[in-house]
Amino acid sequence: MEVDEQIKVFRDFIEQNYWPQLLEAVRKGNYFLVLDFGELVKFNTEICEELLESPEELLKAGELAIKEFDLPKKIVKFSLRMKNLPVSQKLAISEIRSKHLGKFIWAEGVVRQKSDVRPHVTAAKFECPSCGNILNVLQLDKKYKEPSRCSCGRKGKFKEISKELVDGQGLVLEESPDDLDNSSQPKRMNVFLKDDLVSPITEKRSSPGSRVKVAGWIAEVPITLKTGGQSTKYDLIVEANNVEPLQDELYDIDVNEKELEEIRKIAKNPNVLSVLANNIAPSIYGHDKVKEALVLQLAGGCRKERPDGVVTRGDMHILLIGDPGSGKSQLLKRITKIGPKARFTSGKGATAAGLTASVVKDEFLGGWSLEAGTLVLANQGFAVIDEMDKMGKDDRSALHEALEQQTVSISKANIQATLKCQTTVLAAANPKFGRFDPYGIISEQIDLPPTLINRFDLIFPIKDLPNREKDEKMASFILSLHQNPDKAMSEISTTLLKKYFAYIRQKIEPKMTDAAVEELKEYYISMRNSGGVEGGIKSIPITARQLEGLVRLSEASAKIRLGKTVTKKDAQKAIELIDYCLNQIAKDKETGQIDIDRLTSKLTATQRSTISIVKEVIHTLEEQLGMKVIPVEMVLQAAAEKNISAETAEDVMEKLRRSGDIFEPKKGHIQRL
Repeated sequence: MEVDEQIKVFRDFIEQNYWPQLLEAVRKGNYFLVLDFGELVKFNTEICEELLESPEELLKAGELAIKEFDLPKKIVKFSLRMKNLPVSQKLAISEIRSKHLGKFIWAEGVVRQKSDVRPHVTAAKFECPSCGNILNVLQLDKKYKEPSRCSCGRKGKFKEISKELVDGQGLVLEESPDDLDNSSQPKRMNVFLKDDLVSPITEKRSSPGSRVKVAGWIAEVPITLKTGGQSTKYDLIVEANNVEPLQDELYDIDVNEKELEEIRKIAKNPNVLSVLANNIAPSIYGHDKVKEALVLQLAGGCRKERPDGVVTRGDMHILLIGDPGSGKSQLLKRITKIGPKARFTSGKGATAAGLTASVVKDEFLGGWSLEAGTLVLANQGFAVIDEMDKMGKDDRSALHEALEQQTVSISKANIQATLKCQTTVLAAANPKFGRFDPYGIISEQIDLPPTLINRFDLIFPIKDLPNREKDEKMASFILSLHQNPDKAMSEISTTLLKKYFAYIRQKIEPKMTDAAVEELKEYYISMRNSGGVEGGIKSIPITARQLEGLVRLSEASAKIRLGKTVTKKDAQKAIELIDYCLNQIAKDKETGQIDIDRLTSKLTATQRSTISIVKEVIHTLEEQLGMKVIPVEMVLQAAAEKNISAETAEDVMEKLRRSGDIFEPKKGHIQRL
């Protein structure tokens, strides 16, 4: 087809189908128009075939066609954008080859990086100082080109009159993990956006971590060697023609009627929680409570945004701490298969930058750009972190904000950004000394900072204690699986489970009923005030964070049975789980009370009260004896009267010595500082 004919076809097509849109765009000052490929096919198939083969030339013809219209404003530059390209043109990023150069394609992926917007020169005009001739030079390479000679014979030193600039921005698009086979490494592609594609509206759509669909053509970029010559290798880059966000469809689920029927059938079962718990990891024996908690975590609570801008998260975080060989990693791997948009990382291989976000040097356009990490990429999905205790200290501190506020803020290399990170975290760790000491304080055996532990809604210690009856069942279960691997088939298929959880996460938002609120309130108040008073210090059994955890758990319990409201029964299920966790972890064996401080600080309330009693004793003795230096013997005697053993009192004095509250002026005597 000749160029004149192409221009004519475009002119007729736009006049018939897009005239009002064109006028509106020009009036608003938007110099671009989005055309639907499907409409163009109906209008003229021949031009569509040519468009897919050589998009650049045909879109130029389309732009020339627009300049022929009698428009209210004079147009210098106008762009045409295409949407709804045929499925045959869809390419996976890893499949892009040299035969696709110059062809019109589209691809989907996750934005990993994004550079700043910078102007690029497209053409420059030069004047010859000798004869006044004007030379136009197109700037296609990375290097700025000046004319080599003029027709009058002059070489070199031309005067630049003007140059045309366009705004350019680079994205790095990565294949989305859902489209990959299990193990392959996701491939990346540079995408170049220019003109209106970098406007502030699209800026929001393409922030790192968001999914986009990019239509454009593949171009090669010459690589310049350090010596100044040109390499035989070329870089590939997609020149974007249109970018559409895909964030609205949260999970790619197409639940057909038949599956919806099955989902409803599962939800109608009165024991829906235990049915799902049994199917969630059929090849792992026992751990029923943990499996129930994981089902609730997969369902998730409801995210609430209040008018004052405060957001309460709906995602539950669970931490499994257990002896080696208790099946933690297997559970995590299984959740990665079922959870929507799940990503798996392991402790030693995870750094703060890899989990949250990092600022990297941009090779493509120069400058710095943001790169999203696991938690940001798993936004609206699951981040599964194994071996959390093996992570570096600085790297773990990056999780604090991500777990509670569900954002990741970054201020580095002149980039200040806050990325969304509405991610559910499931983590596993080993105790400090490899195994649990059944008699020690659990918090001392968890090598994680108290502030981080506090952000997990449920913490399960998985203890592996010998028990003849249990061991026998477990051994026969594991061995029969080795004998017959197909035995651990779940009744519900993995695909259906995945769809089930994606469906309830997306569609169901239960509301709290008064009965449920009352139940939770009662439990919270009775727990808060059940702590024993020791030496004037109350042990705190539960904090407001656990209360929010209770709400999330009860909402998840309602979601599982597709309920519209959270009933008293759901609240009781939540209480049962939290109570189980607190009894496992925070019970003070000396008093039998539940004390959250065992978990969230290194001193239990009992120890704190002992310290305050010993301090009081020293103070009283000072007043009675009227002297500063007190014999240790007298302190031990006075402490014994208050039911504190000599050992404990000595331990406490040692602690006070270390913290600099008391010192020893001479042997066997102490003095307060």
